[in-house]
Amino acid sequence: MRLGVLDVGSNTVHLLVVDAHPGARPLPAHSHKTELRLAQLLDDDGAIGADGVDRLIAVVHEALQAAEDKGVEELLPFATSAVREAENADDVLTRVREETGVELQVLSGAEEARLTFLAARRWFGWSAGNLLVIDIGGGSLEIAYGMDEEPDAAVSLPLGAGRLSAARLPGDPPAPEDVRALRRHVRTEIARTVGEFSRLGAPDHVVATSKTFKQLARIAGAPGSAEGLYVQRELKRESLEGWVPRLAAMTTDERAELPGVSDGRAGQLVAGALVAEGAMDLFGVERLEICPWALREGVILRRLDHMDQG
Repeated sequence: MRLGVLDVGSNTVHLLVVDAHPGARPLPAHSHKTELRLAQLLDDDGAIGADGVDRLIAVVHEALQAAEDKGVEELLPFATSAVREAENADDVLTRVREETGVELQVLSGAEEARLTFLAARRWFGWSAGNLLVIDIGGGSLEIAYGMDEEPDAAVSLPLGAGRLSAARLPGDPPAPEDVRALRRHVRTEIARTVGEFSRLGAPDHVVATSKTFKQLARIAGAPGSAEGLYVQRELKRESLEGWVPRLAAMTTDERAELPGVSDGRAGQLVAGALVAEGAMDLFGVERLEICPWALREGVILRRLDHMDQG
């Protein structure tokens, strides 16, 4: 069947259309993406403003039209941290439902971590052993660990690249004292979770998902997207540590000139790099591998599992 996943994220609203059936890998058929930056549209009270809600509804209408055009049989709509943590989340969800007919499922941070972990496990298989999976989104950081398809530990922290950039790095380029303050904040938050994972033992394989990690790996020398989905891409901590101060000294426009960095993400790359560096350092990770699959694929795989059981 042709499935559509509508991901209302902190940075983008992304419709991914795949051809899928139980027991087979989902084959991407179409992608429709709009940068909305919900995480940066919150007002002083932590609510998504009227303009932001109007824009979200318009984008959902566009995604529904694209899904119809591509023959989507079933739509799996969900929202992550920006909607989850908005003070007016219930009102936003009600308006989206009433004006578009779409019932957004709001994933918890732990659910995000578990579904992303499932996608990574399916991608790398059982031979990867104990997996440590790290994902940096626009609004939150997810970390999960385990041997099976359900992780033994999964946490979500409010350390998304978009959220941190908007709240803590106002300058362009950011002021050195703001960068140092954010570095301290990120490491303090991550350090609180390390013990929960370290008691489970060292991972056999460390993987990362998300646009932030893909871009960091690319500027550190990983192959570009033109070389295909199955080329191994990795990020070494030593390379990342060398790039962090260079990224922090650049303007947004200068970062956008780097290989693999999009205009829309260049402004939050410093915050993302600080989170990636902090996670790799505190978890003792020297290198990690980039996983092409992430949360959207996890949602698809879980739906296919339920179809198979039915």
